[in-house]
Amino acid sequence: MTSSLSQDEVRRYSRHLLLRDVGGPGQQKLKAARVLCVGAGGLGSPIIEYLAAAGVGTLGLVDDDVVSLSNLQRQVVHSTANIDKLKVESAAERIAALNPNVAVELFPVRLDGENIADIFNGFDIVVDGTDNFPTRFLVADTAYALRKPLVTAAVQEFYGSLTTLQPYLPDENGAPSPSWRCLMPHEPEGEVPTCSQVGILGAVVGVLGTLAACEVLKLITGVGKPLIGRLLMVDIRDMKVDTIGYRRRPDTVVPVLPSRQAAAAT
Repeated sequence: MTSSLSQDEVRRYSRHLLLRDVGGPGQQKLKAARVLCVGAGGLGSPIIEYLAAAGVGTLGLVDDDVVSLSNLQRQVVHSTANIDKLKVESAAERIAALNPNVAVELFPVRLDGENIADIFNGFDIVVDGTDNFPTRFLVADTAYALRKPLVTAAVQEFYGSLTTLQPYLPDENGAPSPSWRCLMPHEPEGEVPTCSQVGILGAVVGVLGTLAACEVLKLITGVGKPLIGRLLMVDIRDMKVDTIGYRRRPDTVVPVLPSRQAAAAT
């Protein structure tokens, strides 16, 4: 089933079409999908590039920052020529060069309680590559309230983690699936060191961002088992990978959108 793909697309995605679990139907799902990438930095770079290369039909990019020289050690979607340019614009240039079949929607803003629901409502899946806990909690709570699948990754120094969240759906045993707050009920108290303070091995974001892109592609095509109720832990320094299971906390509360957001969501 490749009737909705052009001949150029058939050639471009030929290795996907050969995959038994993807094929023409899977590629058409990718072409129809709308994915929102929160963050166009270190994690966002491989996420954006691999989703674009895979043929995801529409990519939304959210980031209010500009490219700086210190970004280029790990944020490979950007170039030296684009220093001081908005990251979403720089990333859009890379997408256009990589795959002109992909439509791009740019949101050069910082997500907050006023704009997040309006932005999320236009997309099927959200992937979070942000680097701070307030935004991470806001994204997770809003995705839950709006029933949007969320893939979320985090990195620091030589380490990273990844999970997929669909807390509005039952798990394989019929029990409610866990939410982000089942992993971390509250934002950490005090200041949490950032990559700009403790550093990050550039390739670590490549590993975790690529894994996050894989989770998104799996969700779109229905291939395999996503990391729902499982936290993937990656230790690049000692090259160890572990998966930790986690469950729904009995005191988990379904997030409620503020009234203005709730009106926008209907």
